[in-house]
Amino acid sequence: MTELPYGTWSSPISAADVARGGVGLYFPGLVLTPAGLETWWVEERPSQGGRHAIVKRLSDGTTEDVIGPEWSPRSRIMEYGAHSWCHVDNVGTVFCFWDDQRLYLLADGSSTPVALTPAGGEDVSHMYGEPIAGPAGYVMAVRESHRAGVVTRDLVMVPLDGSAAGAESGIRILNDEHHFYACPRLSPDGRRVSYVAWDHPDMPWDSTVVSVVDIAEEAQRELVLAGGKDESILQPEWADDDTLYCISDRSGWWNLYSLSVSRKVLTPLCPREEEFGQPLWELGETSYAMLGDGRLALAHGKGDAQLSLFDPTTGVLSDSGINVGIHYNIFSNGSTVVAIGRSDEMPLSIVTIDLAAATPTVNVARSSIDNLPDAAYLPSAEPRTFTGPKGLDIHAFIYPPKNPEAVAPAGERPPYLVFVHGGPTAHVSPGLALEKAYFTSRGIGVIDVNYGGSTGYGREYRERLRGQWGVVDVEDSVAAVQALAALGEADGKRLGIRGGSAGGWTTLACLVQSDAFAAGAAYFPVTDLLPFAQDTHDFESRYLDGLIGPLPEAHDLYVERSPL
Repeated sequence: MTELPYGTWSSPISAADVARGGVGLYFPGLVLTPAGLETWWVEERPSQGGRHAIVKRLSDGTTEDVIGPEWSPRSRIMEYGAHSWCHVDNVGTVFCFWDDQRLYLLADGSSTPVALTPAGGEDVSHMYGEPIAGPAGYVMAVRESHRAGVVTRDLVMVPLDGSAAGAESGIRILNDEHHFYACPRLSPDGRRVSYVAWDHPDMPWDSTVVSVVDIAEEAQRELVLAGGKDESILQPEWADDDTLYCISDRSGWWNLYSLSVSRKVLTPLCPREEEFGQPLWELGETSYAMLGDGRLALAHGKGDAQLSLFDPTTGVLSDSGINVGIHYNIFSNGSTVVAIGRSDEMPLSIVTIDLAAATPTVNVARSSIDNLPDAAYLPSAEPRTFTGPKGLDIHAFIYPPKNPEAVAPAGERPPYLVFVHGGPTAHVSPGLALEKAYFTSRGIGVIDVNYGGSTGYGREYRERLRGQWGVVDVEDSVAAVQALAALGEADGKRLGIRGGSAGGWTTLACLVQSDAFAAGAAYFPVTDLLPFAQDTHDFESRYLDGLIGPLPEAHDLYVERSPL
């Protein structure tokens, strides 16, 4: 082992390795075919210009694309996208095509998709997200429409026979009373559709409602079951014809509840000061799945999510025995669960778990990175909680320098780089990431800060950023890394900071407001709030009302806070 100053260590992880990255992995599922149960997922391929492909893993372990290379199943809805595909038993695969945003059906046994929805015109365009099997002969989805610059959304049923491909009149509207929709689900008896909805100026982590419509009625009248002001309810799933499961934060934490449709009563099932859900940035994200025996497989935790099993009849939450962080998007078929997972040794991966096995194990169906460096160069995450300037907690993950071939001179403290996540209503979880290993293997530590306003630690922590964007995120990012320096674990004169999007905003705000950092790098950052508020897309168009304040009343704050 060679003695070398921090930051000068030789590493096998090159900038090209990091820039090359790996494939993106999204929205896994389990599809029962004549050949057996198959794992399917969406794969984003940088080598194909960012094309998305639906991929399936066959019983022999090989993989193949479900749809030809000229097709890219990907939704533009709400700008951040959505679950773009579903498989309808004994019919085929429905997906949203990136180029024209129409829904298409690839019938089982066919190689040629056919359109299910009409093409847009000069006066109107549509996009679809979160397709899911509906009543026989239909698929349900969330539709976004753009007419003369006006954006609307509704919940629709689309016939699978292609009869609506030529005219909008063939599409049945289930509800159009709200501005945003998510999570349509058909009741077991096929009579009712449940969904989540919300309206401006709220974001889905602020206030949502859970509603149902009776599709047997000629005019679908909405019945609001739960939710409303200052309550975020996510992912309603039917337990039986009169009961839904859902995730609500009415206790201050996104916890699991049962919801009686007839009585409109929410009952807590597993109250804990932990999160059982995450912010709804993309339609179709799931944090739990129902197993064939009535139990639920769910992700929960503080800052990181682990897989557990919950029995609604006994109220017992039991450890699954799986030591892998779960990045939500959980689906099940019987006793098999598929999800996206990650650990210190495993990059983001599509994993399947047979919970009926005597000792459940994680089987990797697809890894986001094919060729990993020697594990000796990969850092391990250390969860830490620091105290901020107002005496409040600041959560972070520390990745100390690590290299099997080098050691720093005695008494030298390492430089540290703050990673600031985007969002800002989001959070970073621990796990293998080459861009962190690039630095740590060279003797530069990384601190991933979940500043106040981040999710994963309850509603109160999340709402610390209300009206305080550009203040709390800055204070916490500075305080966390300076606390590390005060402990003697970092060189306070060699601190850097980096982030993208909202993380780029915080990076620039830290450089403007503080002298803590010797360097910073901002990627596609927000730099000036007034143009951002005027030009951003519909989903985020009222986001700043909560983060800064409504316009025009908060005009001066928008100017004062802007790093530019």
